[in-house]
Amino acid sequence: MLQYLWFIPLGFVIGALGTIIGAGGGFILMPILLLLYPRESPEILTSISLAVVFFNALSGSHAYARMKRIDYKSGLLFSAFTIPGAILGAINVAYVPRRSFNIIFGILLIIASVFIILRPKIEKKKDKVNSKYFLKRNIVDVNGTVHIFSYNPVLGIVLSLFVGYISSLLGIGGGIIHVPALIYFLDFPVHIATATSHFILVFTALTGTIVHIIEGSFSHVIYQTLFLAIGVIIGAQLGATISNKVKGVWIIQGLAVALAFVGIRILIMAL
Repeated sequence: MLQYLWFIPLGFVIGALGTIIGAGGGFILMPILLLLYPRESPEILTSISLAVVFFNALSGSHAYARMKRIDYKSGLLFSAFTIPGAILGAINVAYVPRRSFNIIFGILLIIASVFIILRPKIEKKKDKVNSKYFLKRNIVDVNGTVHIFSYNPVLGIVLSLFVGYISSLLGIGGGIIHVPALIYFLDFPVHIATATSHFILVFTALTGTIVHIIEGSFSHVIYQTLFLAIGVIIGAQLGATISNKVKGVWIIQGLAVALAFVGIRILIMAL
């Protein structure tokens, strides 16, 4: 058990970084787990990652709730549709060979990074605001900043189903996909997107974790998960505080760089 104590500071860093960009930290943790356990099955590693993402998201959401940045109505709507996808993804990962898992994981991260880099400007589409088919949101954070936006709920639901599946299949929690999707496809303000994404991750990661518990995936990785969870719970609080001082464009650029770096590293390892 003592040999896993260093997982606490590791979890702290993952929790802080994951919360700053609203991605839950799974995209950082999974590559590390793939490197640390080259012979372990994807099912075991995703079970660790999803459990850690859950604690990270829970802690981060608590911090974001105090800042009043979470769009609860949208978050609950999207969460309801990430759950079926999360269940299916957690079940299917057992049938994915390790090498194929690494290749899929790396390619997905690189694609997400390229998409963000090619679309660096966050532009509001004024014509959507008056559409009767769009949900209109008005969020006022603790600083009094008013965030007014609207989006297509059908598109949000479809994206959430996909995010739920991929998040559990790859053990990344889904934030690295959901944050860009909320911003670029649904016109969420960056800080509202990161906070709401974290809130959604609570439900998505918990669902995938429960499936893995039922399947017995945690049989010999309890201590690793426990120490990582302790670290991310603390780190998430710091990450949420720092995010309040970080410009939205910096968050997006940081996310793109991180995705590209991790994706390339995983592909190199797989090929």
